[in-house]
Amino acid sequence: MEGFKVCKSNEAIETVVQKNSSLSLLAHGDGVEISVYELKSGVVTFLDTFAGGDLLEFYYVIEGKISCNFSDEEVHLGHGDYFYAHNLKAPVELKPQTDVKLLHISSRPLFKHISKNISVMKSILSQVEIKDSYTHGHGKRVRDVSLAIARKLGVPPEKQENIAMGALFHDIGKIEIEDSILKKPSRLTKEEFERIKLHPVFGCQMVKNSFLEDTHDIIRHHHERVNGSGYPDGLKGDEVSLEARIVAVADSFDAMTSRRPYRDAMSCKGALEELKSQAGTQYDPEIVNALESCIREGLV
Repeated sequence: MEGFKVCKSNEAIETVVQKNSSLSLLAHGDGVEISVYELKSGVVTFLDTFAGGDLLEFYYVIEGKISCNFSDEEVHLGHGDYFYAHNLKAPVELKPQTDVKLLHISSRPLFKHISKNISVMKSILSQVEIKDSYTHGHGKRVRDVSLAIARKLGVPPEKQENIAMGALFHDIGKIEIEDSILKKPSRLTKEEFERIKLHPVFGCQMVKNSFLEDTHDIIRHHHERVNGSGYPDGLKGDEVSLEARIVAVADSFDAMTSRRPYRDAMSCKGALEELKSQAGTQYDPEIVNALESCIREGLV
């Protein structure tokens, strides 16, 4: 819309809201977009690279505190501080220390793309939560542990975002598993377990041709084991990507330390000892050692 326009504080052209964030488009024209981006405390997100040409993104902290992690450096910002990115070569991690509100100015029209991705993510997470609330919380915990391990191993930032998203959605394929199996309060039969073993395949298929497509390898292979005893493809050793091997360890650790209807939760120490006993056969020893360091340093 050309000309002059005055808006009140609660007005926006369009707003996309999800559980832990919201994005409100305030103005746009000549390719430039101005929006307000709000994030809840502790939510990890990434300022990503852009393959579509020249892009400048500017963020001004209106309210709250946020940290930016890039090139092995962490910078804490508060009200009045700002940061910007011009043709990023690697993703930058953003983590609010409090609820935070950012003014976002982009040199390209990105809102429709971002809002579509947020809407898709919101829909997927809602489906998971309705299907199985344990799976939803489990994904978040596996994401946090996987990121801690990845940083300890020195995984490049451009791979950390895929690890975070792949870990968060690693069990998305369980949407296709019957409730009678997924929510069974006792141990599964052999036939029921064979059905459960299909969820990595279902999940991989679900994210193909979506903004999560780059996570499909993690989702398909997070139950593979280094000795080839895993599923669905029976891969072994380095045939399993580093990203999938990291999520495999984080997934097992959280499963062991979480209470389920048919068993009590293991202690952190007990779960770590279990993983160490299977390092080199089921789990990558270097990743298990990295997890142990993260636990010792209080990073998970």
